[in-house]
Amino acid sequence: MFGTLEIGIDLGTANVLVYSKNKGIVFNEPSVVALDTTTNKVVAVGLEAKAMIGKTPGKITAIRPLKNGVIADYDITSELLKYIITKASTRMGLTIRKPNVVICTPAGSTSVDKRAIQDAARNAGAKKVFLIEEPVAAAIGAGLPVDEPVANVVVDIGGGSTEVAIISFGGVVACHSIRIGGDHLDDDIIQYVRKEYNVLIGEPTAEQIKMEIGYALVDHEKEVLEVRGRDLLTGLPKTIELHSYEVRDAIKESLLHILEAVRATLEDSPAELSGDIVDRGVILTGGGSLLKGMEQWLSEQIFVPVHLANEPLESVAIGTGRALDFLHKLPSVAR
Repeated sequence: MFGTLEIGIDLGTANVLVYSKNKGIVFNEPSVVALDTTTNKVVAVGLEAKAMIGKTPGKITAIRPLKNGVIADYDITSELLKYIITKASTRMGLTIRKPNVVICTPAGSTSVDKRAIQDAARNAGAKKVFLIEEPVAAAIGAGLPVDEPVANVVVDIGGGSTEVAIISFGGVVACHSIRIGGDHLDDDIIQYVRKEYNVLIGEPTAEQIKMEIGYALVDHEKEVLEVRGRDLLTGLPKTIELHSYEVRDAIKESLLHILEAVRATLEDSPAELSGDIVDRGVILTGGGSLLKGMEQWLSEQIFVPVHLANEPLESVAIGTGRALDFLHKLPSVAR
């Protein structure tokens, strides 16, 4: 089947998702690339590369080419995008043609960051590249009426950053972005286990702990998880028992920074939009919003309703794809 391919790409620090209007989510894999450092060639991408983290020989290194939502390694990001576009085209049954692409960028991105993403996408085979601010894409994906003059508040907790934005009439009215996200929570857990138990655990283990017994700052029934790592004193494998209250305390400081960003954004809201916020509340998107108790805790702290988007992990990707329908209405879209 021939045709111009139109896709939306959520180029996240932790995961890359591709959305097509006809097929929905056609690609969802970690934004990880495994590189052979001796030949500088890409060995694996996505799920295959993530499975290599912490398990590869010295000459192969698994890296994330995106940091905090922006490009940290241009060449490898281009390779990642080539892989994504080719695989998405194959899954959609299309003969590879140059696609039109909408890619999201953090609201605080500089013109240099935006140009780097556009260039990388064109280098990867994109025909036309449109950029949309991540909070706007998240709001569109969550089904909010972003092109109407009402306040839509989005808290997008991604892998590398958290973006809080008030969106009205297609643009960002107020926004705060902090470089704290799901990956930072994983680091907090790694450091806590190292300090308290003298045990070293890897990123995949920390992520598992966060997902299974991680809680926002709310009261809950204590949960226990057996964790395996390497004893730093003996160098031997060791199993410890970790409690959910310990994990909650380990990530407390990072969660308070997220709360601070939410409050700061609400304080920047124009008076006319404040009433809408009280009525409509706040929408949570991104993988970090799936932390247990997140809705309840935020709602108690900011005194407005907090709702979880229907597909929090996919909201930004869905929004980038749907944005193709009304690019002309959105002043926040860069061409």
